[in-house]
Amino acid sequence: MTNLASFPGETKGRTLVIGATGFMGRFIAEASLDSDRPTYVLVRPGSIGPVKFKIIQALQDKGAVIVHGMINDREIMEKIMKENEIDIVISVVGGENILDQLPLVEAIKAVGTIKRFLPSEFGHDVDRANPVEPGLQMYMEKRKVRRAVEEGGVAYTYICCNSIASWPYYDNTHPSEVTPPLDHFQIYGDGTTKAYFVAGEDIGRFTMKVANDPRTLNKKVHFRPSCNYLNMNELASLWEMKIGKTLPRVTVSEEDLLAVAAANRIPESIVASFTHDIFIKGCQVDFSIDGRNEVELTELYPNETFNTIDECFDEFALQVK
Repeated sequence: MTNLASFPGETKGRTLVIGATGFMGRFIAEASLDSDRPTYVLVRPGSIGPVKFKIIQALQDKGAVIVHGMINDREIMEKIMKENEIDIVISVVGGENILDQLPLVEAIKAVGTIKRFLPSEFGHDVDRANPVEPGLQMYMEKRKVRRAVEEGGVAYTYICCNSIASWPYYDNTHPSEVTPPLDHFQIYGDGTTKAYFVAGEDIGRFTMKVANDPRTLNKKVHFRPSCNYLNMNELASLWEMKIGKTLPRVTVSEEDLLAVAAANRIPESIVASFTHDIFIKGCQVDFSIDGRNEVELTELYPNETFNTIDECFDEFALQVK
């Protein structure tokens, strides 16, 4: 059943967030609510675990309206979007559900009034980056969704936010779940390849800004904050300064990363393939943003500031004291 609760007197800017209980999805949903726009959160029918229940309850307490349905059920999604007069659809589904967005694209086309669709990207430019397998498969699926969006004439924005400002590890489910290092620091290759890091709160905040910005219509938006342009050696030195001690630096070679990727253990191998692409191949920095269908975020909002890695490390240091 769809919850048909509505926002009295509000007919514009209604945003549907799909995948709001995930790590990145929470930042998107909370940013949507913080921007005072009517926010709808899609939840699968049936029972949910205590962690997700708590997240959903917190979003409801902030004003989110919960709608129930499956992203890969075209008829239900079409019904939800029509009945709730949705304007913007943001998908933040996980890797295993990327292709479930294809029926959603068909539903968006059928509704015909969706002003913008932001598919589940929130990482690298998948048309440029080419990680080794098994990570490449996920990018191929995201490319397939992009082509369906473009061929279907759906208004879109692709969020290429690069790395989340958390610990870059290759042997864990998600960098956000890695405990800040206290006994050693892993260095990938020679540690000199740089990457861009963006705090989750900033990804959410800027995503909501670009979702309505006419300058980002049918464009890729790259997040490249110069204040957070760092390599692994620089990250290690900054962290050592925060905790007041020097840590042994353990080199993880290109061969080490490729071996973990080739072992095809999920999710470790996927994370290893992405880590290799970022810190060995330099996938975030090996191209210039000069296409007509792309723009860099700081060019759009030159006066906006980002949470710095220095500030993020201050928070991490408090967690381990």
